[in-house]
Amino acid sequence: MYGRKASQLVKEIASGEKGQLTPFSSDLFDEVIEECKQHYHELECLIRRMEEQGLNVETAKNEDHYGALIHHLSLVRNKRCLMAYLYNRAEILRALMWKVGSVIPEEIKEKLSYSEKEYITKHSASLKKYMASVELDLEVDMVPPKDPYIKVRVLDDMGGEILLSDDKKANFTRHSMHFLKRTDAEQLISQVCS
Repeated sequence: MYGRKASQLVKEIASGEKGQLTPFSSDLFDEVIEECKQHYHELECLIRRMEEQGLNVETAKNEDHYGALIHHLSLVRNKRCLMAYLYNRAEILRALMWKVGSVIPEEIKEKLSYSEKEYITKHSASLKKYMASVELDLEVDMVPPKDPYIKVRVLDDMGGEILLSDDKKANFTRHSMHFLKRTDAEQLISQVCS
């Protein structure tokens, strides 16, 4: 039956927990694309046959016309299901990137397709370029802190010197104390937690 595989993709997004990514269904996705190619091929054949018979494709109402209509509508429906699947996954990724920053945890990266990983990379690069041009970090809290600096105590050795946003280096050895910009501390905490 036409459209079953495409509807499975949409059901997968709808049945998943809101805001959570499931592994990308590349096999099912490829099967839907293959079905789209078959519909397109059948549509071309039916239209070609109508033209060979000298019929006007737009006005003729024979079995080839209705067959072409079924294949066309199935093709459009499959495309819409594919786009809905990709769009919802992209929205989840975009929301996740605003929460955790440009460094996506490995357990989430494993669930992504190659195109989604590329999307994250390009989106992060564009966002960083924009933030640099306006000299504003958009990845920090939406509520301004009372003090832009905080005192940080290191619980585990992070090994070696780490470059901070103001091009200074700090050595985060166990039990050391540092007075850091809040943005630097939040990025380090998110890296350690992921």
